Amino acid sequence: MNTTKLKQCLEFQDIHEIYSNGCKPKSDFKIGLEYERLPVSSKDSKAVDYYSENGICNFLRTFAKYENWDYITDDYNIIGLKQGHDTITLEPGCQIELSIEPQKNIADLKKRVDDLNIAMKPILNKMGITLLNYGVSPLSTHKNIKLIPKKRYEVMAKYLWGILSDVMMRETAGIQATFDFESEEDAMRKFKIANMLSPFMTAMFANSPIRGGVETGYKSFRALSWLNTDNDRCGFCSKLQNDYSFDDYINYVMEIPVIFINRNNEPVKINGKINFKELMLSGFKGYEAEMDDYLLQANLCFPEVRLRNFIEIRNHDCGGSDIPFAIVAIYKGILYNPTAMDEVEELFKNAKYSEFSELRYNVPKSALCAKFKKHFVKDYAKEILYIAEKSLIEQNCGDEIYLDAIKKYTLEGITPADAIIRNWNGCWKKDIRKLIEFIS
Repeated sequence: MNTTKLKQCLEFQDIHEIYSNGCKPKSDFKIGLEYERLPVSSKDSKAVDYYSENGICNFLRTFAKYENWDYITDDYNIIGLKQGHDTITLEPGCQIELSIEPQKNIADLKKRVDDLNIAMKPILNKMGITLLNYGVSPLSTHKNIKLIPKKRYEVMAKYLWGILSDVMMRETAGIQATFDFESEEDAMRKFKIANMLSPFMTAMFANSPIRGGVETGYKSFRALSWLNTDNDRCGFCSKLQNDYSFDDYINYVMEIPVIFINRNNEPVKINGKINFKELMLSGFKGYEAEMDDYLLQANLCFPEVRLRNFIEIRNHDCGGSDIPFAIVAIYKGILYNPTAMDEVEELFKNAKYSEFSELRYNVPKSALCAKFKKHFVKDYAKEILYIAEKSLIEQNCGDEIYLDAIKKYTLEGITPADAIIRNWNGCWKKDIRKLIEFIS
């Protein structure tokens, strides 16, 4: 990449250092988790709003008061809380996200989540709010879910194209996992492997078949919504090539149309008229590109796997029990063991990018019953699970126990969504209250 200084306030080398500064010794590797859930009323199962007396703003205000957390605000509106490196933030439709400080072991990650859940529960119960471990709003749809008062979300909602972008923003909840790297070579190897695994993991953890009170015909409606949201900035961000680099990822970010930049805490709308490379070269209406503009631009790119000064994997439906930790366990087993990475590469050695891309479009509907090359996805899923479990046992950290939450499904060749569909059409008799009870 040309490292010539284009604007006084921003150089390509400065951007490159965002990623290279993430390199750390293996002894410092940790795992991180972002865990979104859907807040619904305990009385009628409808989505809880931001503004009402028993709404999400008052929940945050009350929790902060009793647990001594600090406010995160946007133009004086409370949009989240923070305490140390942990945060509780809101997605556009009031989805509550726990972002946990990265830990060495999954047990430590789980303890922090459990402690937070214990602290939140009395307040949630008093306010009549239930948090759902599910991938899409089961009853309320985006037409009845208002955006929280965050300026960024208002601009995004008007800009993002795709017939299900409003569903993605206001209705969906997912699990994201983060992992470290030792060098650029290590980062890009893990990045490629995580991308190859992503449609298989989406299939394994599919958990959003009921939306708007009806069966949709899709096992992951959340994944479907992402397929139909602004393809300029979603999906795969590479062709899974071996020579992909930090600079290639930077070019990917820079070639995407810019939605807006911030100046004096106010959005300057660009609405896709130029990409970031053009912003760096020529500016926009007198504004020159700054580092914060690049960080915002990179944050407004939503590929299945996102590169920061760590690797962020983003493509899983929210699930209950220990499902979030099973997701982390599979990736930890594979990405933190060179032998396990070898085995995954061997598993997919003859697969083409076009086959992974096609699978991504088939998984939301069929999940483990989709075909990849000559085999069903469920056959690959079992192999992925085996590789991860063997690796975790070798790591001698005890994290393999967290695979149990998904093993009970995968080894049977089904997903959490399949269990829901079976109950929905069987003993639940399509009663939304039974579903809510199951995913609470």
